[in-house]
Amino acid sequence: MKDNIEVFPGDEVAEEEEYLASDGTFASDGKIYASQIGVLELDDDECVARVVSPNPPNILKTGDIVYAVVADVRNTMATADVVAKEGTRRGLGGETYATIHVSKISQGYTDDVSKELRKGDYIRARVTGTSPSLQLTTKDDHLGVIRSLCGTCKTELVKKGKGLYCPDCERSFQRKLADDYGDVKL
Repeated sequence: MKDNIEVFPGDEVAEEEEYLASDGTFASDGKIYASQIGVLELDDDECVARVVSPNPPNILKTGDIVYAVVADVRNTMATADVVAKEGTRRGLGGETYATIHVSKISQGYTDDVSKELRKGDYIRARVTGTSPSLQLTTKDDHLGVIRSLCGTCKTELVKKGKGLYCPDCERSFQRKLADDYGDVKL
């Protein structure tokens, strides 16, 4: 079988007796199949078959900085929907539902997530794990809430001291703020 030929998902690309399945491939019943569109590479030195995609999916990995919207807040954790990965305009492939444990929100002690994050807050976070589920942290200074709306009147909150303030309702709120809150363009 020749390498550097274009393949499609489900195409048989090699035999397991000769190669191991690698990126862009999977093995089943002694045969290796393409799992994505791309160019087949049969690496005889490493004995692996891989499919290199010209436009690979944007899959999140540990250490990536992401932007998310807080979906729900409980006492010990928050859930968020990841909407973008920093440094790319490309949409995300794979899991985008994430959790943030109370111990991963701020550098100081936090006993209640609702004191630091609220439903609807836009946050910048770092991926700390991808298996068995997507996990985030906002502990660093550059991570945390980057945009928030007043829960009463939906006016965008402004930074005032170490917290947030609603200019319409004249109410103050506590959040785990990113160091550049209010300066981030969404």
